[in-house]
Amino acid sequence: MLRFFINLFFLFSICLAFGQSKPIDLNPKDSVVYKQSYGIRVGVDLSRPIMSFLDDNYTGFEIVADYRLNQNLYVAAELGNEDKTKQEDLFNFTTSGSYIKVGVNKNTYANWYGEQNLIYLGGRLAFSTFENTLNNYQYFNTNRYWNPNNFAAGSEIPEKFSGLSATWLEAVFGTKVELFSNIYMGASIRLGLILSQKEDDRFPNLWIPGFNKVTNDSRFGVGYNYSISYFLPLYKKKNKVKKKIEESESKNEKL
Repeated sequence: MLRFFINLFFLFSICLAFGQSKPIDLNPKDSVVYKQSYGIRVGVDLSRPIMSFLDDNYTGFEIVADYRLNQNLYVAAELGNEDKTKQEDLFNFTTSGSYIKVGVNKNTYANWYGEQNLIYLGGRLAFSTFENTLNNYQYFNTNRYWNPNNFAAGSEIPEKFSGLSATWLEAVFGTKVELFSNIYMGASIRLGLILSQKEDDRFPNLWIPGFNKVTNDSRFGVGYNYSISYFLPLYKKKNKVKKKIEESESKNEKL
């Protein structure tokens, strides 16, 4: 009987040693794998139709879109058309043309599971083609004796300047929030820097579609948009999120 217990104890010791041959991981790592939707989001800028309704001297329309490349990076673009008439001190002019902007958005917002909201930083390379029409103008005259309330008349015959263009860079800061299922409301502010432009020698570019007002002493411009868009999911992709469990006991021992 004693020999039986000795053999049993010996066998138990061997099993215990074999079971502990693999080190115990005091910091287990758990991983959760889930799928996120990837696709294209297409919409329109709401500010331009509103401005077109409120201002008789302006008409505009812009389409916005983005496509998800990975968890936080998106390819983005805007395509639009604008027509604006402005009255200056001595002349009245109209600028009309189209533009396209292409670039990327980097999402900085940490979404909960299933969310796809964005707070992003981005950049665009933009290009516009347009024409200017000088509708009428007056001559500046310091001698106002015969015409004290106005300047001397110049011409009322419109003169058109075609084949104009401009290229600029834009820094973009914006957000997109899901209001309903796949319906997003967005807003962004943009700082543009003109790289190059083609203008007529007789009449400078004072306003560029997609860029807004141009000034002689600066190449910078500011713009914005408010959009509503629909997200069309095309496929789903697995994203692996690792959850690390910190070992508080080891830190306490070090202290």
